[in-house]
Amino acid sequence: MKKIGQRLSQAFRRFMTGRYGTDKLNNLLLGLGLITCLVNLFIRDITVGLALTTVSYCFMLLALFRCFSRNTYKRYQENRKYLLLVERIRDREHRYFTCPRCRQTVRVPRGKGKIAITCPKCKEKFTKKV
Repeated sequence: MKKIGQRLSQAFRRFMTGRYGTDKLNNLLLGLGLITCLVNLFIRDITVGLALTTVSYCFMLLALFRCFSRNTYKRYQENRKYLLLVERIRDREHRYFTCPRCRQTVRVPRGKGKIAITCPKCKEKFTKKV
């Protein structure tokens, strides 16, 4: 029995070689799938229940797709964008603007009133209220 377990473990390791695995975005997708599945338990309407079941399965299948994907660069970029979005939402001390010329994101402190912002990339000056 021990040999069968070892063989299955080695087979799974070979299968996962070169695949992306899990990250914070996968955890979020699995959590959302679980929450929608749990909410579905308390819904009595058949059509709403079917919609929630479909959404739940979509979240979970997307997480599995990302986990077993071999395109690791693309999955890494998706996770990076998600983490940047979470960081921006949590950052209460700064505002974020995009430069009108080069579309560079510029971070400025909140509560300073109307200020002139200079883009660090192209040196374009623009005025915004923070």
